[in-house]
Amino acid sequence: MTTYVYGIASSSHPALPDGMEGIGRPACPVRILKNGDLAAIVSDAPEDLKPKRRDLLAHQNVLSEAGAAGSVLPMRFGSLAPDDETVVSVLGERAGHYEERLRTLDGKVEYNVKATHHEEAVLHQVLAENPELRAMVEANQRAGGGTHEQKLQLGEAITNGVRAREQSDAVEVRRALEPAAEAVGDGPEGTGWLANISFLVDRKTAEGFLSAVEELRATQPHLDLRVHGPLPPYSFVDPGPSEPAE
Repeated sequence: MTTYVYGIASSSHPALPDGMEGIGRPACPVRILKNGDLAAIVSDAPEDLKPKRRDLLAHQNVLSEAGAAGSVLPMRFGSLAPDDETVVSVLGERAGHYEERLRTLDGKVEYNVKATHHEEAVLHQVLAENPELRAMVEANQRAGGGTHEQKLQLGEAITNGVRAREQSDAVEVRRALEPAAEAVGDGPEGTGWLANISFLVDRKTAEGFLSAVEELRATQPHLDLRVHGPLPPYSFVDPGPSEPAE
């Protein structure tokens, strides 16, 4: 039977609640596999495993329950092993890495910040900061909109100005929030946002991080900042470029 892995913890981690259930329908009982100082929180894996809402929530619930009792390295949804023996073997093979990560991530949570532009606001800002572009707009307006070619040139110039602003604002989001975090990791690029950044934050200083987000919103009103968290520190199970391994 394929083994589903929720997370890695210390073997001294407090026991999970009796009867805890995980993914699957009917739900698969959650169990613990141990090897030395490490333990894996696992269950059987259903044959038709897909990222359905119920199973995503079940995965999150297991990690939340386990994380409330002590440090846990969260695995992303869909982490599978051929069997229990393989999981136990990997705990031994990667013991040093997992133990270092458990120490580093103890008491830490992840906040993911995605940034986009308020379209009209950023357009006004781009025009205000670019006299040449503003002059092109005014000239076209005086000419009743300008020729087709002039409209194309203006549209291209505006697009380039907005793209440049996206790049500079992505840097600004990271610069403004990084001091309030323990570590930073870039998420996958996407067409829906100009920045997708995960921040590792100490639970005790989470209010300071959220205050930094609010300050950024106040000083950069053309930015739409969406914050997700606190989350298990998925993005920091392996050290990122801004967080060297010890």
